[in-house]
Amino acid sequence: MADVIDYKIFGHDMQLVEIELDPGEGVRAEAGAMTYMESQIEMQTGAGGGLFGGFKRMITGESFFITTFKNNGKSKKSVGFSAPYPGQIIPLDLNKFNGEFICQKDSFLCAANGIDIDVAFTKKLGAGFFGGEGFILQRLKGDGMAFVHAGGSIIEKNLKAGEALRVDTGCIVGFERSVDYDIRFVGGFKNALFGKEGLFLATLEGPGRVYIQSMPISKLAERLYANMGSSRERGGSGGTLLSGAVAGGILGGILDRD
Repeated sequence: MADVIDYKIFGHDMQLVEIELDPGEGVRAEAGAMTYMESQIEMQTGAGGGLFGGFKRMITGESFFITTFKNNGKSKKSVGFSAPYPGQIIPLDLNKFNGEFICQKDSFLCAANGIDIDVAFTKKLGAGFFGGEGFILQRLKGDGMAFVHAGGSIIEKNLKAGEALRVDTGCIVGFERSVDYDIRFVGGFKNALFGKEGLFLATLEGPGRVYIQSMPISKLAERLYANMGSSRERGGSGGTLLSGAVAGGILGGILDRD
């Protein structure tokens, strides 16, 4: 059984979740996610799930290690975890998702001690060949709180049985296990040749809840890179300065938004 933890989320576009731990309670997180912790909270870093679990995470681009932060004091203590890029933190009570939630591999932030964090490969052939970001997912399993991060704004969809939604693979934050997930070809010659939405989209079919993000880190990086490239072509070395201003303007607009 997972530890029962209390939490507060601070901020708007660059959020932080503060976890309050009773004596003996703990929270698990990817290595490097912690921002601060009070005295008498001790870190215990390990391969979470054993060597096999660690290697599975490593070959999929995740950290080999999972760090547990445990309160070894005699009073309540707090530890904070910050979002890695502009966006929002989603608290998930796994009890409300029948004990399991599937999320993008880079969206997991932290979870109560006792939550199982594992790699989940999509089982369908189409998703495996063409899924890109959506091919390798993470499975959060247990009966406590977990926290995932999404870029930009969050859209929650509650799909009915048989209701389907097509989504850019990188824009999926996660979904409950009752949702059927597949990758399908967009179709149409003009769409394939001239469309900029990608040749393949993820299809999510209900019943179940789905979370979508408006600006995943991959899309943000792609747009910044495109702006910097076009600026260099126009202005040589001056274009580098302009590209920095463009990137700064985009990020500044995100961070200053209320």
